[in-house]
Amino acid sequence: MRYLLDAFAVGALRRGRSVEQFLGPTGSPERPGVRWVEVRPASGRYEVFLHTAQDVGHPGFMDLVEFPPLDLDDEEEEFGRLVTTADDPLTALAEAAGRAGAVSGRWVNTGLAQDEYIDFVRAGRPARESSDTQPPI
Repeated sequence: MRYLLDAFAVGALRRGRSVEQFLGPTGSPERPGVRWVEVRPASGRYEVFLHTAQDVGHPGFMDLVEFPPLDLDDEEEEFGRLVTTADDPLTALAEAAGRAGAVSGRWVNTGLAQDEYIDFVRAGRPARESSDTQPPI
């Protein structure tokens, strides 16, 4: 089973492990991109990062963290944009849902959002929603 129940995602965060979630496509047809959200433990708090990268993947190159940022002029995009911090892991997951569009029950351990991206590519890069409907940050 790839996905973590929310209780297991909270447990991973409490043990000092990050969790992440592939959010799907963003950008425009001329400049396609992908988004994923990450919740990281940091100094007793929990940080929510939104990553937005160019969709440059192909069968020989599927490593999300190596993709260039969608907005090349935004240095924060290189490592993700800090959306918010929270005092507890459950609040951090809720903030990721409210601010980035994460969905309960779709969290994965660090590195597995890439597997979600691979599934997305194999499915023909379906447009789940336009960038106009993304939650505000």
